[in-house]
Amino acid sequence: MAEPSAPLWVGIDVGTQGVRAVAAYDDGTVAGQGAAPLRGTRRDGLHEQDPEHWWEAVGAACRTAVEQAGRGRPVGGAAVCATSGTVLATDGALRPLGPALMYDDGRAADGAEALIAAAGEETWQRVGARPQPSWAFARLALLGRRALRPGHGDLLLHQADFLTGRLNGAPTAADTSHALKSGADPLAAAWPDPVVEAMGVPPAALPALTAPGRPVGSVCARAATHTGLPQGTPIVAGMTDGCAAQLASGALEPGRWNSVLGTTLVLKGASERRIADGASGVYSHRSPDGRWWPGGASSTGAGVLASVFPGADPAAMDAAADLEHPASAVVYPLVGQGERFPFAAPQARGFTLGEPQDEADRYAATLQGVAFVERLCFERLGALGAEVGGPVRVTGGAVASARWTQLRADVLGRPLEVPENAAPAFGMALLAACGDTPPERVAARMVRIRATVEPRPEVGERLEGAYARLVDALAERGWNGAPQGAAERGRR
Repeated sequence: MAEPSAPLWVGIDVGTQGVRAVAAYDDGTVAGQGAAPLRGTRRDGLHEQDPEHWWEAVGAACRTAVEQAGRGRPVGGAAVCATSGTVLATDGALRPLGPALMYDDGRAADGAEALIAAAGEETWQRVGARPQPSWAFARLALLGRRALRPGHGDLLLHQADFLTGRLNGAPTAADTSHALKSGADPLAAAWPDPVVEAMGVPPAALPALTAPGRPVGSVCARAATHTGLPQGTPIVAGMTDGCAAQLASGALEPGRWNSVLGTTLVLKGASERRIADGASGVYSHRSPDGRWWPGGASSTGAGVLASVFPGADPAAMDAAADLEHPASAVVYPLVGQGERFPFAAPQARGFTLGEPQDEADRYAATLQGVAFVERLCFERLGALGAEVGGPVRVTGGAVASARWTQLRADVLGRPLEVPENAAPAFGMALLAACGDTPPERVAARMVRIRATVEPRPEVGERLEGAYARLVDALAERGWNGAPQGAAERGRR
């Protein structure tokens, strides 16, 4: 039991389906956690949520976490992560002017390319990330046209900005991590003039910008009553949910990587220099210590299993599948159309080479296909100059499958470390605890490794031919963006 005077650090994660809050001590021990559900509306490519419902859920989750930890304990700081690309319009008092447009709301996509082109390629080189049509940049422009009222002092905010503002009792600066996909310059912590002009919004409607981990306010009296956080608790600028998961994994030094295999596959690492490549879907977040966190998000991932094997028992399928030998078919496991990383190909679709013998064989081919894409992602990052030889920490729902995690280690040919607590809310608690201390030093005391999975060289060698076959098939379609010689290395 920690000393009664030991401070708690509170992290809040606002996801698509719910809010989670974690209260943790300096050594990483979780003293309390809470959760509350969220609901949204989906129809015809639209996806909306009520921002007031976010605030209700944040209050419920925080109160539970603080009560579990023990009311009266000091709280050293709090930070918020949210879905990247969710935006809304509010008045100057942070009252929503309508529903929020979620990160996957598609109503702004049709005009996105014209807006992106209007800002100019030189601007996107400065930002270090050329927006994709699905990013927040176009949605903010749409909200600016439809929701802002001239002369009223209305604001355009990201999900995290809105919630830190509610905690503070007044609007706060936005962190450059949540704002990156909106066109913010992470190096200057500013909105480039061409971005604002392309959006067609008043500059004063956009939030001020600051680096992640910087103080942005303190919990006001009203928010203290709502959340259970003590009044005056410092609020620090957060990061996106993907970066929060990276913080929780502790993969924060150059060469270290966090591979998140959930519905999709997301790789994030650390680098001394910014790495970006629009053709590969690679871009870099600015880290709290001034380094860069390169990575990308693939459209493939564990979500394909629900589509291809609806209603199947994953544990039973794991047990039945032979994951130690090449399946009878090679699968590029993509649900729907479009790939983002390790190559950007809006026209890409999944495919199967060969014919699986049965459902267990099809399952093995699918799991192997995801692992092959993960390897191709690392190959691509290495070709762009990223240091990829360090430890890999794996998180996401797929780590529940021990056999799939072993397969991934075999295909990558390297040990995989499984953190004890990889929740984004825990990552925000870690960020809140940093202050002026480099995040990797804080992670060294807070992050614990639950297991290490060693690769089996003989299995990796058996699967080399199947990997090379997939790389060749992607190249034939003009999609793969693979480093030159990847397929040849696979054949050897």
